[in-house]
Amino acid sequence: MRLHRIGLRRGSVAALEPRLYDSPVPFTSLKLHPSLLKGIKELGFVRPTPIQSEAIPPALAGQDVLACAMTGSGKTAAFLLPILHRLIDKPRGVTRALVLTPTRELAAQILEDLNDLAVHTPITAAAVIGGVGMGPQEHAFRSGADVIIATPGRLLDHFRFPYAKLAALEMLVLDEADRMLDMGFLPEIRKILRHLPNPTRRQTLFFSATMPDPIRVLTREMLRHPVNINLGPRTAPPVGITHAVYPVPQELKTALFLALLQRGDMREALVFTRTKHRADRLAKYLVQHDIAAERIHGNRSQPQRTQALAGFKAGRYRVLVATDIAARGIDIEELGHVVNFDVPKVPDDYIHRVGRTARAEAVGDAFTFVAPDEEGDLRQIERVIGKRLPRVIVPDFDYRAREGARLEIPLADRIAAIRAKKAEDRGRAEAKKNRSPNGRTRSDGASHRGPSRSRRPGGGRS
Repeated sequence: MRLHRIGLRRGSVAALEPRLYDSPVPFTSLKLHPSLLKGIKELGFVRPTPIQSEAIPPALAGQDVLACAMTGSGKTAAFLLPILHRLIDKPRGVTRALVLTPTRELAAQILEDLNDLAVHTPITAAAVIGGVGMGPQEHAFRSGADVIIATPGRLLDHFRFPYAKLAALEMLVLDEADRMLDMGFLPEIRKILRHLPNPTRRQTLFFSATMPDPIRVLTREMLRHPVNINLGPRTAPPVGITHAVYPVPQELKTALFLALLQRGDMREALVFTRTKHRADRLAKYLVQHDIAAERIHGNRSQPQRTQALAGFKAGRYRVLVATDIAARGIDIEELGHVVNFDVPKVPDDYIHRVGRTARAEAVGDAFTFVAPDEEGDLRQIERVIGKRLPRVIVPDFDYRAREGARLEIPLADRIAAIRAKKAEDRGRAEAKKNRSPNGRTRSDGASHRGPSRSRRPGGGRS
């Protein structure tokens, strides 16, 4: 099990490094089931993070919880441990807990974390996500997996069938609720709630990195007298991140990134681009220059996304290029560098991107490439996080070089290409229309009658 993956701190590291907000209590004081404590001890962890210390006791007491905490603070274990504790002695064969999460990657990560924590328990769990076959997921419903971890769209797909009933549900978790809002999932969440038992018959744990107004409205609909937990600023990246801004013309971003890699300034990097096409082209550019790279975004199949993420974690790829769909689903041990190849339009996206490093109070670097037309977005980010980020000029890099690799075709060129293609298609269609069945082109104004066809008796064609 990796050191910072679920926000539990290994005792030896905590003893060697000063940590902010160290929890004064050990896990043994939280009154968790002995089988869970045994697993936690074998994994080498002794103390919970602040969000775990605050959220686990009321969750164990059966209260609803509304928790707002920074990305990388250990929210996953804060809801998994109460679920496992509650279900460990229950009869098997019926689903009693549902975890909703915005992305496939995050669902897969939560399932992996659950299996690590539940190693000495009989609890079973399954991920219900898109991009893979529904057959094994149907089996999880029919066999009554104790915990189902699902993305909203795929869960609604299953709810169309009679086997997907969650009448015995006791615990509901919404993880990364603000990201679900960003991705437009709130209507789906409300549809899902109509398939679940009444809030008076279930416990709800609600976790979010930020708490925008639409999310607050949703909490009032879902929660009953919740315990409110608000740790740290509403919008702040982890304290262990070193930020740096690299001013660079848009057309030289690829060359600058390659130069930083070749200089050895980054051992590995998770890189965020604005669009899927830019992610594809950047990864291709890096591979062409002998940098092992892969990409992960919404147009990639689930097996491709899984393979890319696994390869990056294993060190087969030095660079993983991603869009924001992966910003909260990627959790990598001791990730040293996050690069904003494009400045995010929304400050919250900056916080979630750079939160992939310095997780669980570790340290890491966040580099942001800013073109002149992105300065306004950067100033908005600086206002939200409350400080001006330092600017860095790379020595010996030619900022006046000719245009580098183009990751996007200019809009005017794309429109012209689309129009040319349509004109070509119309020309082919017109030529086909004017061509006779025997290969001769019809003369202007002349009608053409095809060759006579013999008919079968009764009018059928031969």
